[in-house]
Amino acid sequence: MDNITMKLNADKYLLMALEEDITSEDVSTNAVMPAYKKGTVDLICKEDGIIAGLDVFGRVFHLLDTSTVINYKVKDGENVKKGDLLATVTGDIRVLLSGERVALNYLQRMSGIATYTNQLVKLLEGSKTTLLDTRKTTPNQRIFEKYAVRIGGGSNHRYNLSDGVMLKDNHIGAAGSITKAIKMAKEYAPFVRKVEVEVETLEQVREAADAGADIIMLDNMDIDTMKKAIEIIDGRCQTECSGNVTKENIDRLTDIGVDYISSGALTHSAPIMDISMKNLRAI
Repeated sequence: MDNITMKLNADKYLLMALEEDITSEDVSTNAVMPAYKKGTVDLICKEDGIIAGLDVFGRVFHLLDTSTVINYKVKDGENVKKGDLLATVTGDIRVLLSGERVALNYLQRMSGIATYTNQLVKLLEGSKTTLLDTRKTTPNQRIFEKYAVRIGGGSNHRYNLSDGVMLKDNHIGAAGSITKAIKMAKEYAPFVRKVEVEVETLEQVREAADAGADIIMLDNMDIDTMKKAIEIIDGRCQTECSGNVTKENIDRLTDIGVDYISSGALTHSAPIMDISMKNLRAI
């Protein structure tokens, strides 16, 4: 994550996380370390996976003290193994202690998402299908979680409601029909915005395709219905399937021929990667 993105979009969330963890002072640290003392600590990987969020990890300490030095041994996107030394962090021991939990929370969460995403990406190898994330992210953590998806080899769906047109069942209900909703969206949205429509039946597939949808999302359809839907669409628009997609069941979708598969599990169900800060010592 580059410095401009970090400063403009990420710092405010990191500061909120630090303020949540330190409302007035770090009582434990101030009790055992009342004055400045320089020290260093190791960042150790405790399980195999894809590392993601190292810059975010380091930024937490820099927000507490700009003189903190992080010596990285790996880069985001690399495969890491249990026992690997990922980095050393050097600076005021009080900063190392006070920033530890928040920094690790981000790194563990982001690395877990990258690892889980990579597992699903590998299951799609050899197919024409691209893996996408969703907006099912932790509130105020979307920038970090969607970045982690990319590091794991996945791609991002729209970032937020301002980023693209997605007509779901309730939008269609509000408009009166799929055809009306698509017409209204094309008239309202800038021409660079594609219009995606979520459908649940073959009748809706036909209507969406005939009305000029750019992308049709096949939502919670069984395999046979999705295959029929692809035939009906017949290349008139791009296709996406969605609905409870996980690494346990994604392989059933590889031969359908959809352009995209979206999975909320990438961000709402990925387990964290176990990473620790160990061997703190004064220098």
